[in-house]
Amino acid sequence: MTDASSFRATAVIPVYNHPATIGAMVAAVRAHGLPCVLVDDGSEPHCAAVLDRLAAEVEGVTLVRLPLNQGKGGAMMAGLREALRLGYSHALQIDADGQHAAGDIPRFLDLARAHPADVICGTPVYDRSVPKGRLYGRYLTHVWVWINTLSLDIVDSMCGFRVYPLRAAVAVFDSARLGRRMDFDSEVLVRLHWRGVRMVNVPTAVTYPQDGISHFRGLQDNVLISRMHARLFAGMLLRLPLLLWRKVRT
Repeated sequence: MTDASSFRATAVIPVYNHPATIGAMVAAVRAHGLPCVLVDDGSEPHCAAVLDRLAAEVEGVTLVRLPLNQGKGGAMMAGLREALRLGYSHALQIDADGQHAAGDIPRFLDLARAHPADVICGTPVYDRSVPKGRLYGRYLTHVWVWINTLSLDIVDSMCGFRVYPLRAAVAVFDSARLGRRMDFDSEVLVRLHWRGVRMVNVPTAVTYPQDGISHFRGLQDNVLISRMHARLFAGMLLRLPLLLWRKVRT
């Protein structure tokens, strides 16, 4: 169990062809004194060169390079494993495209320091920039997550702005095959919840830049997410006695 006295955090940022925004995101993270692990998820040469330059010129930046695109989940698992290997106790996950409010990083880290065994989960507060199809589609995932945890503890499982206790997260990677693309964010929280890890939900502004690059593949990723929910539902049924016992105790 990690306690506040051994708290040591880094950011992990998965990057797939975001050459125009990753520099500003690294600067925002480093402005809060937080080191960062960049994961090059098989980016094209121009973006790879930008990442090489950041790793060479910016103090506190570590670069992990995946030769082939693994998807967001694959990149996050590689980055979180590297963060643990480097001796960090916690990792803040934040996207490379600038949609998350980097100004909230100190608040997330303060909560993680105060609750070192918990996951600090961003709960999006959207403005008018959010695509309506994406917004409405999230609610189906919310319902399935609530069913698969038999709780409302996870308010929004799809927000990629959060802080993990690293040993707990990597233990999940070692015990189960998680989705490696956009299905990762929800699945890892459900599996952590099954293991008794608490969630602390934090409202945070999320903005979709008009010229932003989205790697969400409508049909393919929705199929992967649907399969993920089916796997988790089967897993929930196997764990049903334990989950019900937890509810009775609390």
